[in-house]
Amino acid sequence: MTNAYFKVPRPDNEPILSYKPGSPERIALKRELEYQSRQKVAIPLIIGGKKIWTDKTRTIVMPHKHNHVLAEYSVAGEKELKLAVGSALAAKEKWETMPWEHRAAIFLRAADLISGPRRYQLNAATMLGQSKTVFQAEIDSACELIDFLRFNVYYAEQIYRQQPNNAPGVWNRETYRPLEGFIAAVTPFNFTAIGGNLATAPAIVGNTVVWKPSSTAVLSNYFVMLLLLEAGLPAGVINFVPSAGSDISKYVISHPQLAGFHFTGSTEVFQSTWEQVGRNIRSYASYPRLVGETGGKDFVFAHPSAHVDALVAALIRGAYEYQGQKCSAASRAFIPASIWPQVKSRLLEEISNLKTGDVADFTNFIGAVIDRNSYDRIVGYIKDAKNSPDAEVLCGSYDDSTGYFIQPTLIQAHKPDYKTMVEEIFGPVLSVYVYDDAALEETLAVCDRATPYALTGSIFAEDRQALVMMERA
Repeated sequence: MTNAYFKVPRPDNEPILSYKPGSPERIALKRELEYQSRQKVAIPLIIGGKKIWTDKTRTIVMPHKHNHVLAEYSVAGEKELKLAVGSALAAKEKWETMPWEHRAAIFLRAADLISGPRRYQLNAATMLGQSKTVFQAEIDSACELIDFLRFNVYYAEQIYRQQPNNAPGVWNRETYRPLEGFIAAVTPFNFTAIGGNLATAPAIVGNTVVWKPSSTAVLSNYFVMLLLLEAGLPAGVINFVPSAGSDISKYVISHPQLAGFHFTGSTEVFQSTWEQVGRNIRSYASYPRLVGETGGKDFVFAHPSAHVDALVAALIRGAYEYQGQKCSAASRAFIPASIWPQVKSRLLEEISNLKTGDVADFTNFIGAVIDRNSYDRIVGYIKDAKNSPDAEVLCGSYDDSTGYFIQPTLIQAHKPDYKTMVEEIFGPVLSVYVYDDAALEETLAVCDRATPYALTGSIFAEDRQALVMMERA
């Protein structure tokens, strides 16, 4: 037995590699991209530390080359999902009683693996399977995932160190224990890091997990699962089960031992899950904790004093990086009439210089949207705008002959409540409403009330007094 107080290393943000021509990281990543492009990976379920294959399989394709199959994965059904829940519950006692410093060491080791020998494998899988550019992959599947693991361990230690005050003659002590049951983690396609985080964060503090990755991110998420096992994660602590959402609802969310639901994805899915848990609340052994982050319709609001160059740069990067497939992406902008001609001219000029294509070409600014359903839905919005008297498509095109490519699209909405200004599109589409400078406060109110989403937003103004007023609007 060790009698000591351990202190985990204080984390710093993982440095972002540049991948400039001739750099070691560029050479290594190019080599890994070529290697993975030649493979067809067979992906099993991982339940109780064992690889399990099923008769039902699905394929993973490159979104930017949709005829190129990268992998084939097994799909969990009723039998496998029940097995995964049982495995998580069986692993619970040993995992939650493992000394904290040993649990922490596993995830710190995983972070070191990503920072070192597994960096290019994860980045390449994210680029090829989710059509991320080299920069978008580096800040996601390398840096952000590493930061999640290291900072989560650090913050867990801070939580454990918090203790109550004591009255004379009394020693108050507070301990933290995992939830009673298992955690279901359902993760999105757009960030490999979020997939890893939603599965590992509950495990760091002693919970066991059933992890359903997004069907379009199974390849990168599978590699995350493998490196967790390589780092020493015991069998059954996290169980990797690609599966249909309906089966997760039926066999996992409805399970009496569900202790928590960790989710990032659509608002509709999270709301329906919340409703399901509410309807079945009497059937659970405890009250399941539901933690979710969902959609966004994020705004950029410019004051007449806004710096045009800074505004344009923010609109381009905020709206179009990773094809706008971020819940934090800028998708609606309110621009004053006095500066709109300058902003419009600069936007169209910058957009015309953006390259779209295969992410293995490091000169491309964006790749393809994630799949056929996404492509069709986004194109539907663009077509509607072209045919509507309430909007004008200023630029943008699309082509699905080789990949699900949608060029950066700019729409001018003539009404602030036109649907591309209020509905989540999740693609490379920026809608702009031009307001009368004299109607600043009214337009701020419209921006605030227009959508049910409240995720991110930004204000551009050089006038400090105006900035203070707009912050409070």
